[in-house]
Amino acid sequence: MKNTEQILSRQQIFPWGTAKRYNAFADYQKKIYGERVQKVTVDAGFTCPNRDGTVAKGGCIYCNNESFNPSYNSAEKSISQQIEEGVEFLKRRYGKINKFIVYFQPYSNTYAPLETLKRYYEEALSHPEVIGLTIGTRPDCVDDKILRYLEELAASYDITIEYGLESISDETLKKINRGHDVQSYLDALEMTAHRGIKICTHMIFGFPWEQPQQWIDTAGWLSELPFDFLKVHQLHIVSHTVLADMYRKNPFSLISYPEYIKVITAFLERLSPHIVIQRLFGEAPPRTLIAPHWGIRNSQLLKLLDDALELNDTWQGKKYGK
Repeated sequence: MKNTEQILSRQQIFPWGTAKRYNAFADYQKKIYGERVQKVTVDAGFTCPNRDGTVAKGGCIYCNNESFNPSYNSAEKSISQQIEEGVEFLKRRYGKINKFIVYFQPYSNTYAPLETLKRYYEEALSHPEVIGLTIGTRPDCVDDKILRYLEELAASYDITIEYGLESISDETLKKINRGHDVQSYLDALEMTAHRGIKICTHMIFGFPWEQPQQWIDTAGWLSELPFDFLKVHQLHIVSHTVLADMYRKNPFSLISYPEYIKVITAFLERLSPHIVIQRLFGEAPPRTLIAPHWGIRNSQLLKLLDDALELNDTWQGKKYGK
């Protein structure tokens, strides 16, 4: 009887139902659309204000977009061509898929004049199988005009804006050369909320000067904010970055995957069950990855996390508000 009551409790706090012990994005999407929806990534050739000298130079110390850009992405190709190639690739890989969301991922994808953004976004939305956009950007790269335009799109399409925060520590944001502070993120949330635009927050756990308890405590802070989706991944040191140079000169310890799973388990326990989890682990290509070398795939890590949640008889939100 005890186990039945616990399962019912988890089903009640996840309104669309999930086989996971956390609020999984795939289940959320299937509940809304009744089928799998796949993201197809495009590169529009944008940059960032901490690269071009507007607020800083050099970009974030860990950033090399080659470490996560699919092979079909190239700013030298049109948005339409990238979508066509990406759709073809994803259908070969996953089978029959009818609905796609175009993910403007590399760099800051609202960092351009509004007319430029309109041209790129509307070209993406013109594809017959595209139902919406996910737009990765920084919190200091939006304004009321851009958000009003996205609000108009959101009346007809599935529109998500993804804000990179990375850490809730202003000290860390300075060290990684973000060029904005935590308040900039909070201001962007306030501007974006209540417009019909879905909001995703992006975090990185594993900066060597931070402590695991800080990442766990982040759950309570995030839980009180008005956003829908969350992405978290472990810190990667990849080639051609400032962080890689720092690591080579003075190697430092990085979190192991057993410790990371413990952190994520404790983090999920304290996170509001209403926040939908888009990602909990990252994976960098071997050609760019310098450290950590965990020697394990994301699918295996997700299974280990499922096992840890089951073993500890816990789930997302179990300790939320306690």
